[in-house]
Amino acid sequence: MFPNDEACVSYLEQLRWPEGFVCPACQMTAIPWRLTRDRLGCPNCRHQSSVSAGTIFDKTRTPLTTWFEAGWHVTTAKNGLAAKTLERTLGTSYRVAWTMLQRYRVAMVRTKREQLSGDVEVDEALVGGVQKGGKRGRGSSKCIVVIAVEVKQPKGLGRLRMRHVSDASSANLLPFVCDVIVPGSVVLTDGWGGYNDLPDHGYTHKRTIMSSSDDPAHVSMPGVHRVSSLLKRWILGTHQGSFVPTHLQSYLEEFTFRFNRRTSRSRGLLFRRLMERAIVARPITEADVTLGYDWSSLKQDDKRRS
Repeated sequence: MFPNDEACVSYLEQLRWPEGFVCPACQMTAIPWRLTRDRLGCPNCRHQSSVSAGTIFDKTRTPLTTWFEAGWHVTTAKNGLAAKTLERTLGTSYRVAWTMLQRYRVAMVRTKREQLSGDVEVDEALVGGVQKGGKRGRGSSKCIVVIAVEVKQPKGLGRLRMRHVSDASSANLLPFVCDVIVPGSVVLTDGWGGYNDLPDHGYTHKRTIMSSSDDPAHVSMPGVHRVSSLLKRWILGTHQGSFVPTHLQSYLEEFTFRFNRRTSRSRGLLFRRLMERAIVARPITEADVTLGYDWSSLKQDDKRRS
């Protein structure tokens, strides 16, 4: 379907400008001049641009056909791909494969995605390697991931949001809930004190004290525990249980992208959705992802655009 870069450029143009070319400088819609090296010239202001300018493909030296192949494998593989597997599949270096994956993971996040609503279970999960002789529970040295998932009635799960936090204090838990859940929703948690101030932020808080409940945790709060089990199995199976904590949020966003589209019957549609996100995401350099992406920059982008 995409035998060369020209076909890739044509596809990206359809996604980026479905109603016709819009000049990024003067915002005028016009038929562009076709210049060399896939450049597009605006007949109104003479500004030169390209379909990849201002996207995650901006100034890339990797052929677009390789980018598209990577995107196809990432979305069509049931459990995704590790960077090492993608390296062997594409025939590129490990660094190129790893950087492409990281950029796609950032692009998977819509900056203005809708908040969760209705009944939402919230709890933390511990993610990391096996540690013997250490602390258990929230005081352990493993990575803490806060999970929020919609609970449907009479059964089933809705959308998912996750965040890697440094600790399970209210200073981390409350901002997460306020960011991802619509005020007025019913938030279901365990008895941890970090959630006690939720009613002050406009939420209906329902607590289940596990120590006084006859049901185990996975029965009292089945949604987050099911997601937690799937997440740990995915990290163990696809990524051999290995990750760097500074990059954990990137893995969480990929898992969220897959989970929220788990009912899609078309792999090709998932590929299209990824390309749609890639073409509107801001440029991401290798330096941006090497030491862990600054996810707070997405909020800053929202403020600038609004």
